[in-house]
Amino acid sequence: MTLVARFEDGTIRLDGDPDPALVEALPVEFDDRSRTYRAPAHRYAALRRALDDAGATYEDRVLDSSTLDLTTTYDLRDYQREALDAWTANDRRGVLELPTGSGKTVVAVAAMAALSTPTLVVVPTVDLLTQWRRELATEFDVPVGQLGGGEQTVADLTVSTYDSAYLRAGELGDRFGFLVFDEAHHLGGEGYRDVARLFAAPARLGLTATFERPDGAHTVVADLIGPVVYDRSVDELAGEHLADYELRRVEVTLTPDEREAYEAAQGTFVDYLKTSGLTLSSGSDYQELVKRSGSDPRAREALLAKGEARSIMMNSDAKVAALSRILDRHPDDRIIVFTAHTDLVYRLADRFLLPPITAETGATERRSILDRFREGTYSRVVAANVLDEGVDVPDASVAVVLSGSGSEREFTQRLGRVLRPKRDGRTAICYEVVSAETAEERVAERRR
Repeated sequence: MTLVARFEDGTIRLDGDPDPALVEALPVEFDDRSRTYRAPAHRYAALRRALDDAGATYEDRVLDSSTLDLTTTYDLRDYQREALDAWTANDRRGVLELPTGSGKTVVAVAAMAALSTPTLVVVPTVDLLTQWRRELATEFDVPVGQLGGGEQTVADLTVSTYDSAYLRAGELGDRFGFLVFDEAHHLGGEGYRDVARLFAAPARLGLTATFERPDGAHTVVADLIGPVVYDRSVDELAGEHLADYELRRVEVTLTPDEREAYEAAQGTFVDYLKTSGLTLSSGSDYQELVKRSGSDPRAREALLAKGEARSIMMNSDAKVAALSRILDRHPDDRIIVFTAHTDLVYRLADRFLLPPITAETGATERRSILDRFREGTYSRVVAANVLDEGVDVPDASVAVVLSGSGSEREFTQRLGRVLRPKRDGRTAICYEVVSAETAEERVAERRR
């Protein structure tokens, strides 16, 4: 009896009566409700290989897709060609880990042209949704659909947010032969994993500047779309393909009042750790502290003290003064100032008349600010985290990190905002302003 493979509700359903020996070789499980064998949709390629290797006779009715005629005018750089070839050699599955500004989108577009199959591009933000749709509409003479940002249109080339892709997966899981995941490390999040699991597309490409996640969830991403098949660091591409860059660390000193308040808050926090059995060397320890704070007054006091100490060292008056000197030093450069706190963004916006961008800034206003930054009306902007990734940031030559986390990903993304090649060949500069003799020194070391 000929077996029939078809897509159904995020799974591959195998109808027929396969031989028990064949079943053992297939990535399937028996479903008592339908009395058929099933595999998760993302195992479609593996199931097809297993059936072929076993010499099984079967009908493949999984993908409801057509062939496109896609051509691209992009001329790939050597490393972009190497990346595409490495992905192709890995059965068209895998992740490319390349710095911000190195042209990951170009490689993805070349892959789409090579496959010429219906493609879904999945992105984490509406800004990237707009950016990708504009890019694809410009490069290919075909309609481009959009899922998210107030629109729900499906075409052979479609761009979707992660959220919309998840909501439409049961309906569209057999619609595309190729999935592209921008900022692919987001797939490690528990809520987003099903986006990759519920689609059957055999060809999968992940794009990211920083693949590894502190929680180890990048191993899940590798299982869903493939491992890192090609990577290049900032230093490997700087000079020829990206701008040369210079990191400048600026240490500042807390005022006497700030120092007194910082030591008092930090002391309260450290004293609690000494008797709590926690070290906060891992995320689980921090989660335990948060959990305890709900019922233990000392734990709550320690958690609040930790936040107060962090706020003091990251938002000190000396940092504002240091930023003033940096701005004076670069009167003709385009500058992005990064902070960890919204309050500091507005403080700096008032002090230096800088356009502010925070999570509170509406999408229309944010696009307006960035458009004016791109065209030169604005030469400086200040932002709290929201420009770290997922936003089409115009070219800048100076980044100032006034405060941030110990995340290597965050720092790499911020540095990447100034690494696009400069027309005049100038060196990009990233200032890192750190409060001396505080825990921020350890934070700065970790993100390097």
